[in-house]
Amino acid sequence: MAGQRRRDLEPREIIELLASEYGALPRRPRRDPLDELVLGVLSQNTSDANSGHAFARLKDAFPDWRSLLAAETQRIEEAIRPGGLAPTKAVRIKSLLAEIGSRRGSFDLRFLADLPPTESRSWLESLPGVGPKTAAVVLLFSLDRPALPVDTHVHRVARRLGLAPEKASAEQTQALLAPLLAPEEVYPFHIYLIEHGRRTCLARRPRCPVCVLRRGCPSAALFYPPRAGARESTGA
Repeated sequence: MAGQRRRDLEPREIIELLASEYGALPRRPRRDPLDELVLGVLSQNTSDANSGHAFARLKDAFPDWRSLLAAETQRIEEAIRPGGLAPTKAVRIKSLLAEIGSRRGSFDLRFLADLPPTESRSWLESLPGVGPKTAAVVLLFSLDRPALPVDTHVHRVARRLGLAPEKASAEQTQALLAPLLAPEEVYPFHIYLIEHGRRTCLARRPRCPVCVLRRGCPSAALFYPPRAGARESTGA
């Protein structure tokens, strides 16, 4: 790769280029914060389809969160089995609800919208089984707070773009990306990197020749080394 022809892309440019490629993406429906939190626990180490199915079964099995908290763990396991790791997640969800009920006397988490962002994030991450990604999902999608979840797609694309070191963990990548984004950029950056990871920057073999970010991506030449004697186009 002709190094002098590549320059690092700013988050704003990444958003604009991906928006031009994929168009306007539908906004994710807003859920109640506790629904989003429980779904976040179910989504750990499984696909969106599996976690969504498990969540729907959980809501069908229990009329409210108090009835779930009072239920035998085995009943919860049965409901969420399609999501994988049911024994672990059943205990985690029950512990989560018990802690929230103990602290708040209810299961209403909308109060988090009134706290400073760092406080709301810290409160969520202090709950059992809740890490930075799950906390950020609740804040971004349920409470409209500028918190960046780093899932597998965001993690992969960000590292390939050089926005985080190759060996950085998802949590480290989240910490590195957050200061780079203006509050209004957080949501589009998140959803467009996910879309890009699903459609173009694939895990095993990214489609670099058709990628709109390739001119600013240090990884493109690693996957598709330029042919000897070939001149790289300077087009976008």
